[in-house]
Amino acid sequence: MKLAIVGTGYVGLVSGACFAEFGYQTVCIDNNISRIESLKSGKCPFFEPGMDNLLSKHLKITKLLCFSSSLSESIKDSDIVFITVGTPSRRLDDQADLSHVWSVSKEIAKNINKYSLIVTKSTVPVGTSKEIKKIIGSIISDDLFDVVSNPEFLREGSAIDDFMRPDRVVIGTENEKSKNIMKELYRPLYLKETPVFSTSIETAEIIKYASNSFLATKISFINEVADLCEAVGANVQDVSKAMGIDNRIGDKFLNAGPGYGGSCFPKDVKAFYSTAKKFNVDLSIINAVHKSNQIRIKKISNKIISNVKKSSLLSFLGLSFKPNTDDIRESSSVKLANYLFEQGYTINCFDPVAMENTKKEFSNFNYFNTAQEACNNVDAIIIGTEWNEFRALNFSEISKLVKTKKIFDLRNIYNRSQLERLGFEYHGTGK
Repeated sequence: MKLAIVGTGYVGLVSGACFAEFGYQTVCIDNNISRIESLKSGKCPFFEPGMDNLLSKHLKITKLLCFSSSLSESIKDSDIVFITVGTPSRRLDDQADLSHVWSVSKEIAKNINKYSLIVTKSTVPVGTSKEIKKIIGSIISDDLFDVVSNPEFLREGSAIDDFMRPDRVVIGTENEKSKNIMKELYRPLYLKETPVFSTSIETAEIIKYASNSFLATKISFINEVADLCEAVGANVQDVSKAMGIDNRIGDKFLNAGPGYGGSCFPKDVKAFYSTAKKFNVDLSIINAVHKSNQIRIKKISNKIISNVKKSSLLSFLGLSFKPNTDDIRESSSVKLANYLFEQGYTINCFDPVAMENTKKEFSNFNYFNTAQEACNNVDAIIIGTEWNEFRALNFSEISKLVKTKKIFDLRNIYNRSQLERLGFEYHGTGK
């Protein structure tokens, strides 16, 4: 079985490398020639644990993975063609921008010369795959293709493990032929007894948005509970633990913090609400989740401003939207740092892997090579991302470097009593 993956962004590249690990001949395609040349040399354009090893293995040893800038040449002999191009939010109406999906669909149709399965892995609103079928069907015969929805559930920082050991695989199909091909594709997972959930195309598309929106809802919910905990003197971490023990609720995504970010949750929540609105359905809970997350940064900043005078020097430790990634898209830490800069604060910062990406967009911050250097002579330390490296910081030494011993632990990774014994004024989240 030969696979072609159109788009070498996060989803496309991780999927391509993992399908090669399954043993399939896989080609990843992108019209960005410089990106393709870089990938051919084995250089991953983003930080993801394990990706460098997979690229090296399947480019140089197994030779199951290759890269191309020519869609026409690459999909001729492919049995399955995956669409993994980006679907960012449109500025005016928050709907997913599907322009890349439409253009790629037309190009695929022009170059199919035998039966192929066209699989949508990009996150797209319900009805998109059916529209892809119309586009392709207007150019070639219906007996040369079928369209499938196969949403991804990859978490940045653990994407390879998520692909190789998923909770479930969702496939949305219209007929037994395409369903059987997809089940054969994922047969390597059967040994691990991974549930393969077969459903309609429309249902599969909604599953993706509903899943991300529900996880975002849990985050916004516990953040609002954290506000109540702070107001009454309760501890949100204890609340979360007790709630999470209940199997009906679960403990995942119940950690209070500065709000969700990244390339998925913000745009997917908005797109889900916007799509429902087109069908005269009011997803009021989802809309409230979005609004709650939007004002989260203002709430956190007010807390800092009320405890640290303006014109002070702040140290931000962590810039990526979550650990184990260099992705700063919609990062709550970066948003907060930028907002406080606009309020008159000076920002020092350090992140293990995300500083280069941040430097490209924000020249108004001071960047340092270590966390200790970023804390020198500052009036307050702000923990923006819960990197493991920050859990073992030597605060005995840091206490000698700072100007004022104040710390805002936005991720609740430290023990209040230990820091207070060192003389720090500790501000947790929801406690």
